[in-house]
Amino acid sequence: MGIRSILAKPFAAYIAKQTAEWSSQPVQYQQNVFNYLIKEGKKSLFGKDHGFADIRSHSDFIRQVPIRDYEALKPYVEKVLHGESDILWKGKPEYFAKTSGTTSGTKYIPITKESVPNHINSARNALLSYIHETGNASFLEGGLIFLSGSPVLDEKAGIKTGRLSGIVNHHVPQYLRSNQKPSYETNCIEDWEEKLEKIIDETIHVGMSLISGIPPWAQMYFDRIQARTGKKIKDVFPNFSMFVYGGVNFEPYRAKLFETIGKKIDSIETYPASEGFIAYQDSQHAEGLLLLLNTGIFFEFVPTEEYFNEKPSRLSIEEVEIGKNYAVIINNNAGLWGYSIGDTIKFVSKNPYRIVVTGRIKHFISAFGEHVIGEEVEKAMKFTMQKFPEVELVEFTVAPNVAPAEGMPHHEWLIEFANKPSNIEGFRNELDSQLRQLNVYYDDLISGNILSVLKISSLRKNGFIDYMKSQGKLGGQNKVPRLSNDRKIADAMQPLIH
Repeated sequence: MGIRSILAKPFAAYIAKQTAEWSSQPVQYQQNVFNYLIKEGKKSLFGKDHGFADIRSHSDFIRQVPIRDYEALKPYVEKVLHGESDILWKGKPEYFAKTSGTTSGTKYIPITKESVPNHINSARNALLSYIHETGNASFLEGGLIFLSGSPVLDEKAGIKTGRLSGIVNHHVPQYLRSNQKPSYETNCIEDWEEKLEKIIDETIHVGMSLISGIPPWAQMYFDRIQARTGKKIKDVFPNFSMFVYGGVNFEPYRAKLFETIGKKIDSIETYPASEGFIAYQDSQHAEGLLLLLNTGIFFEFVPTEEYFNEKPSRLSIEEVEIGKNYAVIINNNAGLWGYSIGDTIKFVSKNPYRIVVTGRIKHFISAFGEHVIGEEVEKAMKFTMQKFPEVELVEFTVAPNVAPAEGMPHHEWLIEFANKPSNIEGFRNELDSQLRQLNVYYDDLISGNILSVLKISSLRKNGFIDYMKSQGKLGGQNKVPRLSNDRKIADAMQPLIH
């Protein structure tokens, strides 16, 4: 056992004790966070504009601070970008996390000195929770790779600006840096395919033990290694024992990923966002991710069916129900207030509070009123693949076809198979049946002959990679939306169908 493993275990026990403390008193700790945010936030321009000095309760806050997206927050961000201080939070942000918005162009999400620990310590604690539960810390002794964006940071008004994963890269603890791959120089390469080849050059002869990244890009890394060596990943990296991921549901990728690896390994799911680190998997045996209620974020939850109402319900942690879909609203010590991050979740436990991500509030199909959401299409695919165990999936996305050249309107599933079903028609019918069981409105539309059974369009090999490349979004933290209510993506993919 190496020195890192030895030192990690008592530290993991300490963090586990802290976690047990706040997770056993969730309402009190969220109230503490709320009080702290209002106290500090009243010093900012936003706090003065919204009467923070008069806020005494969550209900006061709801009256004073409307829910907003980035577009509504943008006037305040622009002031920070022009060099002003004390706008959304005291002083100036340490960083801007730069992301792409569909309506706002580039988004600049503030990260302050006070909010940095939320991003860094939460990622660390996810690993420590695993170590404490399993007693296994051996993965800390081998090579560690984080498939991430470039750590090169620009400056906006004197504030360091870049991708979240690149910002986080600057805060990797020193005791892990000697094991970390890729090198800084390689990580700075912007072209994903060039970068990937360099990463393989640097790691193929290193005993990698932990690999972290979005599943489709990790799969691409594994495929390239396999193409070079002709070996399963377990034979290239015998000590590889931990996969850390986030950003997408792992289930559609699990079978192919483990088949490429050649063995099952433990994994840890995380839920990081530019706006804050929301949750992480704290147990290998319990469903869901532990919601982080003591890291500077006060959470609100809007029932998804009310989200587009003029005055939707805004629930605090003690008011939520298990199994119901909510849009996540955050208020934090980076200066985000009543901010909708665009994700939907549902609670699977309240002791402690654990969640699963169910989709994006604006990613759904409701061309005919069916309101099919991401969770439903992913579950339909999961259950169907269980009945067709030979199937291996690379990626898929779903879109409506309201006016097809032939036949009735339908949902089009654009799927890239690594291994196709032996009976594609049977697979299609099972997939449709599963979705009908999950969504009664979709079932009604099929039964009423408003929609026909879904259509599967098989994409050629590397179809999704080629699509992402054509959009300038290959690699890093980029991902294809699971479903869309229009045909922008589906139409762009038509040349990739074979």
